[in-house]
Amino acid sequence: MAELEDQVTYAGYLRLDQLLSAQEPRSGEHDEMLFIVIHQIYELWFKQLLHELVKLQDQLEAGETTHAMRTLRRTLAILKIVVAQLDVLETMTPTQFTRFRDALGTSSGFESAQFRELEAVLGRRDRRMVAPYLADSPERARITAAMSRPSLFDSFLSYLSGQGYDVPADVRGRDVTAPLEASDAVQQVLKKVYDDDTDATAVCELLVDLDEGMQEWRYHHIKMVERTIGARRGTGGSAGATYLQTTLASPTFPDLWAMRSLG
Repeated sequence: MAELEDQVTYAGYLRLDQLLSAQEPRSGEHDEMLFIVIHQIYELWFKQLLHELVKLQDQLEAGETTHAMRTLRRTLAILKIVVAQLDVLETMTPTQFTRFRDALGTSSGFESAQFRELEAVLGRRDRRMVAPYLADSPERARITAAMSRPSLFDSFLSYLSGQGYDVPADVRGRDVTAPLEASDAVQQVLKKVYDDDTDATAVCELLVDLDEGMQEWRYHHIKMVERTIGARRGTGGSAGATYLQTTLASPTFPDLWAMRSLG
């Protein structure tokens, strides 16, 4: 009997009793279940993306080109799924959403601590990101910690330095809690990387793919919000699509885009 109790089952390993009981619609509307499931899946993918990016930074800083490329490809595959999920949410009409919107109360996707942490890992440094969270909350602590560590691009510059490229010392020794400013000197280093056309160049291109994927996510998210609530304010009083539009103009890795204009 003890051996049977210790056996690992599919349901037990995946904690399906907890996972499948975590959907608790607050209205009687059919479409609220879809809304909940989609957003819970987002949070699971955000968790996996954070897991992969921690590994990626370690691999870059250790100069493990092949492994870093493999992790980047997995990250990109996940990001494509995250973007594609919006297609499912867009099957819901504005009227269907309005029928249960009041049940959401003040909750909003802007409160996703994992997405804020993901932005911080990718390089965003904005103290307003922690404002919605209590001072002693684990969410605030995680976002603050992510903004206090080297970003993914910092790790990438360390990687390039390890590959023999002359990354400026002031850039490598910068204050990582401050936003990473676009740098003419870094762009010249990147131009040299591209001219050499090696595996380091392939890493650059995968990071551009990641940046483009984030921009695709933001654009598709904006269109989904506009399609669902138009120009109205979001739940919780957020600015909705109006705010989201402002995020499109900020690439994650500006130097990787700017170097393309160099002669």
